[in-house]
Amino acid sequence: MLLIIVGLGLLASTSFVLVDADKVGHMKRIYGYKELPPGRILALDGQKGPQAQILGPGFHFIPLVQVLYKIESFNLVKVPEGYYGEIVAVDGLPMPDGMYIAPQIPDKDLAAMLQAETFLTRGGYRGPQETVLKPGEYRLNRYLFQVRVDKSTSATVIPAGHVGVVKSNVFKPGTQCIEQEVKAADGAIEGALSVPLVPPGCVGIWKDPILPGAYYLNRKAYEVSLVDTRVKTWEYKGGFTKRIIDLSVDQQGNIRQVERTEQQSVPKEAADRAVFVKVEGWDIPQELRVLVQVNPKNAPIVVGAVGGLAEIEDRILTPVIRSIVRSVAGSEIELPDPKDPTRRIRRPTRVLDLIDNRDALEQTIEAAVKREGRKAGVDIQEIRLGEPAIPPELLVSRLREQLAEQLTKAYERESAAQSKRIETEQARATANEQPRLVEAQIAVQVAGQREKERATLGRAERQFLEELARGQQAQALVLGQDRVAMLQALEKLLATLEKKPELVGLVGRLVPHTVVGSGGSEGLAGAAAILGGVLGQPTAAAAGQGQPSVPGRR
Repeated sequence: MLLIIVGLGLLASTSFVLVDADKVGHMKRIYGYKELPPGRILALDGQKGPQAQILGPGFHFIPLVQVLYKIESFNLVKVPEGYYGEIVAVDGLPMPDGMYIAPQIPDKDLAAMLQAETFLTRGGYRGPQETVLKPGEYRLNRYLFQVRVDKSTSATVIPAGHVGVVKSNVFKPGTQCIEQEVKAADGAIEGALSVPLVPPGCVGIWKDPILPGAYYLNRKAYEVSLVDTRVKTWEYKGGFTKRIIDLSVDQQGNIRQVERTEQQSVPKEAADRAVFVKVEGWDIPQELRVLVQVNPKNAPIVVGAVGGLAEIEDRILTPVIRSIVRSVAGSEIELPDPKDPTRRIRRPTRVLDLIDNRDALEQTIEAAVKREGRKAGVDIQEIRLGEPAIPPELLVSRLREQLAEQLTKAYERESAAQSKRIETEQARATANEQPRLVEAQIAVQVAGQREKERATLGRAERQFLEELARGQQAQALVLGQDRVAMLQALEKLLATLEKKPELVGLVGRLVPHTVVGSGGSEGLAGAAAILGGVLGQPTAAAAGQGQPSVPGRR
């Protein structure tokens, strides 16, 4: 009984397996009655060797498992985000001739085919598999499947503004594959690039590109070329020495010129250096900018014909662009007829046309380059010419004329500003002197009024004097000139004495006490009597007698 118990204990201790949750149990049969068939790696139906069966996590009871098998544990297969697992099967059916990678397993069958028993019994092929493991965790038989996850198995990401051109090395069963020669610009232009393309799922370059997104494509089965479909700028600039004549103006207004040079290097991001064009015997560096874009439907043609947009730029379009620019700028230009704007004329290109008629040159160059671009499957959006490095000798006369014109305008503006400033100062001074001006205006008005008053008084005085003269003239005719004069003298004396009475005594001493009057009617006896009366002196006069009276006598 004890032996039975011991035997049962030994049997029990060798008949179970415990597998951790993050592990996968694998078994290798050591003892068995069946040998593996030749060429087989995994055992089925009790054959010796690595077993197709795997053990999941937890407790497993298998009689004598620890005796008949060697137990190994492997980690789960983990595929992180952004990567895929590359699978190689070490057992299965031999791969058919012409097939270097096992075809894609349909998604509906994938879970079953990842089980070793199913894979080996349902036609799984030995070798690299087109099928990949997408991000996640997998319990796989590591004796059968070798899985690699590293930088080389990152997902294929097509960013926005790009498409992916797929070159397939595998054939998808059930796909009708007809190779077709496809030309750029739909074959409408002679000399357009052409390339054989196939439908998706066939071996070759797919005619339909894949759109932006993430794709878990086995890099051994598919090669994906990114094609940028955004508008790109190609610049042709630098690579020459630029000569410059600087003009300056001294204090006296004289224009001076100084020559200098600048080295124009080629920027790193530039497609190429500037294009040298020969016009009227001058070698002129001409910079330009080209906007290009690849239509998504033309991306497979671009990749199939030359390899990509960079190759299109270097091998095809850059040489063509340089040739067209030299040819157009150095030959003839088409312009409106100055005599008849409805007509157009062609004439040899001149150096200054690179500045004055740049639009016409751009249009001619753009039309030619667009045609060549369509041949290569590239859309040329526009071409813009930059500043040409025209020899300064051809520009200095124009620059001097422009500078002189600017100086003239500046002088005119400065003179106008100065005049405005003077007007402002005058207005300010006038405002400050306004009280005085008002006072002066009033004074002028008063002076004018006084002048008018004096003129009026003068006219009145003149009229008075004229009337007086006429009266005196009449008096003189009656009394005589001498007597009139004496009367005037007496009137003036009386007026003076009236104003200054203190002179009366002095006058009394100067005037005789005896006044002799004539006996006639024209004598001054009346006047003498009045004078004597005013002076208070006794005066006697005998009417009609001419003898003088003696003072103190009766």
